[in-house]
This record gives sequence, structure tokens and C-alpha cells, in this order.
Amino acid sequence: MTTSSASTVTERINVDRPFFAVEFFPPKDDRGEAELWRAIRRLEVLDPAYVSVTYGAGGSSRDRTVRTVERIASDTTLCSMAHLTAVSHSTDELRHVIGSLAAAGVRNIMALRGDPPGDPLGEWVAHPEGLEYADQLVALIKRSGPFCVGVAAFPYGHPRSADLDADTERLVGKFRAGAEFAVTQLFLEPDGFLRLRDRVAAAGFDQPIIPGIMPLTSEKTFHKGPELSGSPLPATLVERLAPYSGDTAAFRAAGMEVTGELCERLLAEGVPGIHFYCLNRSTATTELVERLGLAPRHEGTRLSTPA
Repeated sequence: MTTSSASTVTERINVDRPFFAVEFFPPKDDRGEAELWRAIRRLEVLDPAYVSVTYGAGGSSRDRTVRTVERIASDTTLCSMAHLTAVSHSTDELRHVIGSLAAAGVRNIMALRGDPPGDPLGEWVAHPEGLEYADQLVALIKRSGPFCVGVAAFPYGHPRSADLDADTERLVGKFRAGAEFAVTQLFLEPDGFLRLRDRVAAAGFDQPIIPGIMPLTSEKTFHKGPELSGSPLPATLVERLAPYSGDTAAFRAAGMEVTGELCERLLAEGVPGIHFYCLNRSTATTELVERLGLAPRHEGTRLSTPA
């Protein structure tokens, strides 16, 4: 299939080989804009299944998200997906954003309840004229037009879920509401993801669940990522990487080896593809795509890219 900004994510991931996808966040300034577009252009030639753009808490990056996704849709060959969160929005405001995305030619939306502004782990309070759960947002989007909708999944359960069974029911509820696929929060070992996949299958649902992976390029990402995602920091991994603490280059090399091994295990377990949290940079993702053989080999395509 030829990549097209008009494609849906389900069309792009329904292929007979493992794929990769990339997540960006909207730039805050001109320098960030330039960095983002360098990354987009370097990754575009590798033909990701889709690229997604995040949405700040309470819509704090709403306009930048819409602009970025619109430009990806109009200026690249990439299949673009916009994130949309329910937090701090009335239903009318959500309908307005959905309409803006539709007007920009966006066909794919990642529907998220969203974290409370200022404190991702703080108390979640619904807007008095808004929505309480992500499945309600999925239903609203599906009623608003022919959108392809993705949702979040949590290998170790959402921090606010009572237990894993309750969390699984939340996920399948989003599938019942019309979501076509899910992308997980980042994690550092495969077992939680594999158990989540088994629970969803046991509940009778077969929508693709795509593992979300952040390349371990620094000690900051190693510790901060699990803190924000709620996934554990495996003791064996802490021990393995401890000898490289304080050595930026050595830690990056070891961290990328760990990330590559994790992706290889997931692919061996039959995941359809990998969703990379790339932090608006291209080098680490490109290295992993090359290692894993996830990019189509076209004559003249150069996989290795500068930082």
C-alpha cells in the first residue's frame, strides 16, 4: 500500500509484515518546529504506518496539535493521527475540535480521557458539561464522522483503576464504543503487555494492541518514563544499566541494546508493530527501525540519519 495522508490507521496497520509508527508532540517555539520537521522528513522515507501528534492537558496545545497534524496531512506522504483528550473540555468544545480536525483532512483520532492539568497523577475531575470516560469520547467521535479511532491501553493498569480486571473492562468498553485499535503506555519489560493482550483476547476482542516503546537514550528517560506511565522499573534492568550511570554515551548504547531486545521479544510474540515515542527526534527511532527490519527496503533509501 502506498502511504497517503488520507489513509486510515487501520488500513495502514492491516499489512502482512510488522510495521512501526511514531509519536510526536506539538512544538512550543520556532526552534522546536524546525527540530520536529527535521525528524519528520528523516522518518518519512522509512514509511511509518502512521504518525501521531499529542494534545496537551486541558487542550493547552490544541491549536498547535491541529496545525501540526494539518501540515503533516498536506505537506507529507504520511498517515497522520491527532490526539484528543476529554479533560477540561465541554462536549461542545470537543465537537468544535473534532470539526477542526475534519476540516483539516484528518481521519484518525486517538481518543483519551487525559491527565489533570499540572499533575498527571492528581485527582481527575470531569468538566461539568463534559465527558467522564474515554469510551464516551470514542462514541462522540464516531457519531461526528467517518473517523478511525484509537485508544490508550495500560499494561499494568491505569493508576486510577481498582485492579487489572477493571482496567481491562475499561479497555474493552472503548472497543465496544467503536475504537479500532489501542496503543499502550510505555513499558520496559514484555510480560505485562503480553498478559494484557491475553486478558483482552479472553474477553472476546481482537482489535490490535500496539506496544508503545520509548528508546532508552538517557538516564532521564529511563527513570522519568515509568514514573509518568505507571509501569514498573524492573530491578533486573536497573542492575543491568547501573554500571553506565554518569556516562552518557555508554548509557545510551546499553539503553538502546535493551530497547532493541525488548522490541525483538515483542515481535517474536506476534505483535503487529511498534509505536515509538520519539521525543521529536529521529536518530534513535531510525536505529531501531533498521535493527528490527521494520522499514521497506527501497533502492537508494538511506536508513542511517544524523542526529
